[in-house]
Amino acid sequence: MFARAFSSFRHLTCYSVKANSSLAILKIIDQREAGFDIVSGGELERVLTLGTEAARRVVFSGVGKTAAEMDLGLRSGILIFNCESEAEIELLAERAAKLKVKQGIKARVALRVNPDVFAETHPYISTGLREHKFGIDIRKARAVYRAAAKSPHLDPCGVSVHIGSQIRSAEPFGAAISRVVDLVLQLRRDGLGIHYVDAGGGLGIDYHAGSPSAGGGAKTAFDPVRQVGAYAAALIAPLRKLGDITLLLEPGRFLVAQAGILLARVLYVKKNGTKTFVITDAGMNDLIRPALYQAHHEIVPIAPRPGRKRVVDVVGPVCETGDFLARDRLLPELRTGDLVAILDAGAYGSSLSSNYNSRPRPAEVLVEGKSVRLIRRRETMADLLKAEVEV
Repeated sequence: MFARAFSSFRHLTCYSVKANSSLAILKIIDQREAGFDIVSGGELERVLTLGTEAARRVVFSGVGKTAAEMDLGLRSGILIFNCESEAEIELLAERAAKLKVKQGIKARVALRVNPDVFAETHPYISTGLREHKFGIDIRKARAVYRAAAKSPHLDPCGVSVHIGSQIRSAEPFGAAISRVVDLVLQLRRDGLGIHYVDAGGGLGIDYHAGSPSAGGGAKTAFDPVRQVGAYAAALIAPLRKLGDITLLLEPGRFLVAQAGILLARVLYVKKNGTKTFVITDAGMNDLIRPALYQAHHEIVPIAPRPGRKRVVDVVGPVCETGDFLARDRLLPELRTGDLVAILDAGAYGSSLSSNYNSRPRPAEVLVEGKSVRLIRRRETMADLLKAEVEV
C-alpha cells in the first residue's frame, strides 16, 4: 500500500517496532525489504535476529539513547540516528570517535526538529509542539547542524520530524514537511549534504469501524488506500522542491492495528445500582489503551444472541477502577463463558502489556490465510518468577 502510494518518490518504509515487536511480525516486514524504526537497544536486538542486512535499514529514534545503545547501533551499521538534543549529538560523536579507531565508523545523523504543528489527537500522543519533550526547536536547528558538521565523526545528512500518533488528517503532515523542506534548503545553502527526510509516523486508523455515525446513520467505511494516498500527496508535493532526497516513513499502528484482536472470555455479569458490568478475563494489563488514552476498541461477541441490546461496562479483573475495556457500550446480551473479540489490538496491545497483579500474558497466534501458528506461548507463573532472586 505504501509502496504504491509513494512509487513516484524514492522512499524507505521503516516499520515502527514499538507498535508490535513480535519476531514473527518483524520477519514478515523484513521479507518485504522494508526498514525498521526503533527506539531502544532492545528493539535493535530484535531486528538483529533477522540478520545484518535488516540492521542496515534501521532508523534509531528516541529521546534517551544510552552510550551502550549507541555503540550497538554503530557496530551494527544502522542507516541513521535520529537525535533529539545537543547533548545526545555530543555523546554520539564521542562513541563514534571511540569506535572509529577499530572500525572506521562515522555516524549518520538526522536531527529531529520540532515544527510546532498542532495535530488533533490525544495529548499523550501529540509530539510536535514546543512544550513536548521531543525534538529540537526548528528555529535553533541550523546552529545545531553547523556544530555537528564540525565533528569528523558525524555525518549530519538528514532531517527528521514526528508530530504525533493516531492522526487522521493529512493536512498536519503536509504543514510539518513544508517547514522541514524550508529547513533543508537553508541547510544545503549552508553547505550540508542533506540526503534524507524522515517524515515520522502517526497516520491513524478508524477504531470505530462498525459503530453508528454521530448522527445515527450508517458510518462511512474506513478506506486505508485513500488514507495513505492523501498522506502521500501531502508529503510528496513539498518534497519535490528538494530533488535528490530519500523519504523515510515510520508507520506502525497503520500496518498492524487492524490485523490483531484480543480474545477474552466473560467471567461474570453483575449489577451495581443502575450499572451493568461485564467482567472478562482480559484486563488493562493485556490492553492498556482504554485506561491510558480513553481509547475506543470495538467489542464483538463471537456468538451474539438475538434480542435487545443493553448498555454495559466491559471491565477486567485487575484491582484498579481504571481497569476497563469499554464504558457505556451498547452490546448484545452477554453471559458467563461467552467469548468476545476486542478489535484493532494489533498495535500497542501486546507491546504495552504487563504482568501487573502477577498476571501472565496470553498466547499469541498468527493467522495467515488458512494457516494458524503459535508465535508466543502463554506465559506461566514460572516465567514470571524465574528472574527474581531470593533475599
